[in-house]
Amino acid sequence: MYIIDNENKYKVKLCIKFKDRLLGLMFKKNIDEILCFPKCNSIHTFFMRSNIDVYMCDKDYKILYMYKNLKPFKIILPKKKVKYVFETKVDLLNYNINNKINII
Repeated sequence: MYIIDNENKYKVKLCIKFKDRLLGLMFKKNIDEILCFPKCNSIHTFFMRSNIDVYMCDKDYKILYMYKNLKPFKIILPKKKVKYVFETKVDLLNYNINNKINII
């Protein structure tokens, strides 16, 4: 799975296994990947070492909620209609609310 943003192509790690979903970006100092959590509508940033950007999307990858520069030890409570959550390093992607993330 890849995200196309402007002329950039980013590899996305699909977090399906329990361990991948549990750990996510926890304990990572340098974030060098984009994570996608399918069937997910809430997150936490406990034990993260850096801020992240979070995009919460519907079934068509339309961004419903966006949290830029989210600090460690925060909780995002469940959101209606959210089916996918993407976590990235801060300012990696250039999307806004209601944009559709380009997935290939």
